[in-house]
Amino acid sequence: METIRIQGLSIPVSKLIQGSDFFTHDRYEQVCDVLDRFRALGGTTIDTAHIYCRGQSEETIGRWMKERGNRAEVVILTKGAHHNADGPRVNPEAIASDLNTSLERLETDYIDLYALHRDDTAVPVSVIMDALNEHIDAGRIHAIGASNWSYQRLQEANDYAAERGLVGFSFSSPNLSLAKPNEARWAGCISADGETCAWHERNQMPLLSWSSQAGGFFTGRFAPDILDNKEMVRVYYSDANWQRLNRAEQLAKQKGVTTVQISLAYVLNQPFPSAALVGAQNEGEQLSCYEGSKLKLTAEEVNWLEHG
Repeated sequence: METIRIQGLSIPVSKLIQGSDFFTHDRYEQVCDVLDRFRALGGTTIDTAHIYCRGQSEETIGRWMKERGNRAEVVILTKGAHHNADGPRVNPEAIASDLNTSLERLETDYIDLYALHRDDTAVPVSVIMDALNEHIDAGRIHAIGASNWSYQRLQEANDYAAERGLVGFSFSSPNLSLAKPNEARWAGCISADGETCAWHERNQMPLLSWSSQAGGFFTGRFAPDILDNKEMVRVYYSDANWQRLNRAEQLAKQKGVTTVQISLAYVLNQPFPSAALVGAQNEGEQLSCYEGSKLKLTAEEVNWLEHG
């Protein structure tokens, strides 16, 4: 499996990142099957978060790593400081609390890639970067990033870090997919638009995309007259996206692959380092993602898929 490099890590990050938002204790056998296959395919990186499955996601990953004795070979991406019922929690206290809990659940003393799950623009970047660097200095985090931050805030944070000799963000994890959302899928979520992608290209900052296949938009399960999934209708149903689906179908037929593999290849063939978080739950889905990750698209094909 192809990989990218992220500053602060000695292990390369696989271009497919296995998602774990279905990892629960009662599905532990499936968790092991998925993770063992992912490793056999050359995958190195697993995505989780403090809030996933009420902590069971991190706990099952920790158990699997302990049983396999492979912690040093695995890149863990976990996220914290997600808001709760009381509101935003992007502050030093919440970061420390979530991080320590994640370390305990994962049965490890460090996180390879630690991302803030949300932003709170009311909190100065100085407060956030100072807090994260304390954990880096203590060895609890190897690299920091942000999920669902605007590129303007990322730049502001990294400018602050550079001015003070601190470690800055070395990756970002917004949504990026061939299907462009009409509005945020969930409140506070960020999707990479043209300006965001141009910023990533200028800075060559790695982008780790969540919902990289747009919730299954390219699987053939959806059409303009199929309206049973209200969230998909709200977020992805648009004339422009149906046209993108049509172009993806054309290119898939030309290359002898599936449409959903083309949509994945779009994310992985950007002019900056990119990886895709995928929620494959069985062997067929994992193999489909693996084959899709190997597809090479030209810059012209990527542009045609998006713009026509």
